[in-house]
Amino acid sequence: MWESQAPASRMEAVQRSRNGRTTTAKGSVAPQPETRAKQRAYCIAALPEGDDLSELRELLRTAGVAVVGQTVQHRELPHPNTYLGPGKLEEVKALAKAADANVIACDDELSPRQERNLEKELGLPVVDRTVTILDIFAGHAHSAEGKLQVELAQLEYNLARMRGLWTHLERLGGGIGTRGPGESQIETDRRLARDRISALRRRLEAVKGSRATMRAERERAALPQIALAGYTNAGKSTLLNRLTGADVGVRDRLFHTLDPTTRTLRLGGRPYLLTDTVGFIRKLPHQVVEAFAATLQETRLADLVLHVVDASVDEDEMLDMLRAVDDVLEEIGAGERPRVLVLNKADALSAERRTELEHRHPDGVLVSAVTGEGLDALAERITEEFERTLRDVELLVPFAEGARVAELHEVAGDLEREDTAHGVLVKARVTPTLAERYARYAVASDGAAGNGSAA
Repeated sequence: MWESQAPASRMEAVQRSRNGRTTTAKGSVAPQPETRAKQRAYCIAALPEGDDLSELRELLRTAGVAVVGQTVQHRELPHPNTYLGPGKLEEVKALAKAADANVIACDDELSPRQERNLEKELGLPVVDRTVTILDIFAGHAHSAEGKLQVELAQLEYNLARMRGLWTHLERLGGGIGTRGPGESQIETDRRLARDRISALRRRLEAVKGSRATMRAERERAALPQIALAGYTNAGKSTLLNRLTGADVGVRDRLFHTLDPTTRTLRLGGRPYLLTDTVGFIRKLPHQVVEAFAATLQETRLADLVLHVVDASVDEDEMLDMLRAVDDVLEEIGAGERPRVLVLNKADALSAERRTELEHRHPDGVLVSAVTGEGLDALAERITEEFERTLRDVELLVPFAEGARVAELHEVAGDLEREDTAHGVLVKARVTPTLAERYARYAVASDGAAGNGSAA
């Protein structure tokens, strides 16, 4: 989100804008690098109970911002005008100054009014949870699609906050004669932003069409599809690498994976498609869910969802993570998909915690994507889940269509085959989709095969 230190090689002076970002004035002498972080955030939150802001702290750490303190006000709902109450604001202002903070970080999404009033009262730039997450996404997006999705989410968030960016051009007062260039500039910027949003949506629709084409190709191959879903930084990418031998980038930071990655997983001779998806989080901004709809579609259409969770955290925190992921899966229409709970990071668990997990989550599979512990049990569980849906088929494939037999070998794994006078007799267990595709070859009760050829 913000640079940790000023570039010493350029002759530029770093200045801070109202939203906490840095700008540069060319032609000035660059300041000497400081040992402390350039951005030092003081965290605030309005919570009904508790004072845990560890997730906001981790978001800021991922964004490259140091946290110098925090204040939590216990209230059922945030103050509609200033987020925190007036008395608590005075306390925060003194504490932030004493901690030498230069930005205020809020654990909720602020309304434009709350943001303006907070900055006015505290005398510091204010960033909310949504800005922090979107900024992390902007730094981690590498593909063209990911960059489009992030830009769309940022524009939609900022559209309602454009008022105030041009206040230096507005005239004071009201009534006739007060409509100055500032107002027209705001409207111009809003129109440009809306035009850009429309253009981005059209481009994302085109990308969505390309994804649909690739998805249709995968469906044509009739390979079972598995999606890795879970809280951000739960170890999904590490698990994908361990299971498939892929080399997807892995780092200990939130939202490292934004673009879905699909690799082939082979279990018991049968191939599966395993897809890693963007991680979820509590209070995931709706702009992110909407912008990443095409990406999240991979989870909605999967035959099986592996819900990966960090089991090394305490039980209450883990349950919060599980609920957050369940909420997002429901929001994107994947709540009814078959699901297996994968309790990752077993290598970091104590014996007591292992026993607790066995009792609290008997259906979960305990694994370590780092050491490989429990991966055989996970493979067996995946196989069992799909075995429940497989159908026994007996097919008579003409010799002239040997490619069909080769395809069956590839997608069905182990099968029985026998060369007869009329063709190759095949007995296999296949998915319902494959059973329908090869229905024309099915051996009838009188031993004869159906007419026609497979689609």
